Amino acid sequence: MPLPEPESADLPVVLLTGASGYVGGRLIPLLEKQPVILRCLARKPDSLRDSVKDSTQVVQGDVLDATSLDAALEGVHTAYYLVHLMSGSKNFEKEDRQAASNFAQAAKKAGVSRIVYLGGLGDDAEPKLSPHLRSRHEVGKILRDSGVDTVEFRAGMVVGAGSTSYQLMKSLTDRLPVMLCPRWLATATQPIAVDDVLAYLLAAKDLPIGESRIFEIGGPDVVTYGDLIREYARQRGLRRLLISVPVLTPYLSGLWLALVTPATYEVGRHLIEGLKNPTVVRDKKALVAFPIRPMGVKEAIQKAIANTNE
Repeated sequence: MPLPEPESADLPVVLLTGASGYVGGRLIPLLEKQPVILRCLARKPDSLRDSVKDSTQVVQGDVLDATSLDAALEGVHTAYYLVHLMSGSKNFEKEDRQAASNFAQAAKKAGVSRIVYLGGLGDDAEPKLSPHLRSRHEVGKILRDSGVDTVEFRAGMVVGAGSTSYQLMKSLTDRLPVMLCPRWLATATQPIAVDDVLAYLLAAKDLPIGESRIFEIGGPDVVTYGDLIREYARQRGLRRLLISVPVLTPYLSGLWLALVTPATYEVGRHLIEGLKNPTVVRDKKALVAFPIRPMGVKEAIQKAIANTNE
């Protein structure tokens, strides 16, 4: 099915994948205000059309089906790759690898000028980097290796009312007055508010075209996951007792999360495996390349709570 002719052929076409996800869904109305033609890729277009403007194109496609990507990428200048298959696959590493390869090859073939990708923090030199974070980095490399100018953002926990990591932390704190805390609650992390992630993603499309770049992004505060629980509890007026225990394996932690949070066991387990690795910004060049100054943890959690209660 041919795509409709745009009202203004002079505007660049921007393709958004992952439009039904948390960050993608928040990015749609922001891109709709930009001087671009927005096109969203969806496996089930009908489920997305009611949530976008009439001027936004919604096209059928699946990153695991290479043949479905050619029409979606036709004429695209900038493509946002916000796909992560962890929640829908038991072998997410293999499927993420295949999806990224399909998209990278199709983008190169279509003459896309730039890919913008949101991945995860973590040190590649870490010998025990979790499968979740290792997969995030592998996807970025596949996109860069395509030869298409790729801007990769690496972020830790995204603090926002619909973020999976934030929802896990929120649910644990809401439901458990006393928590047995595994070692990973003392792991250093540098969270970032969803509003700041969106600001970086928007700004990336306007960077001068050049070589592919990796930007590590985070808020100004380096904290632990225990600190996040305590700050959330403080703002909610909850009294919570955290008791450290020497051993709580990722397997047991995943089962624990499945009992007390709305996340599935598999997603919880993979996220927990990632929490054992420090996720802090080591390269601060994002603060040089962009005028964005991210908010701190206190304000980010305050905003997330306010948005949850709306």
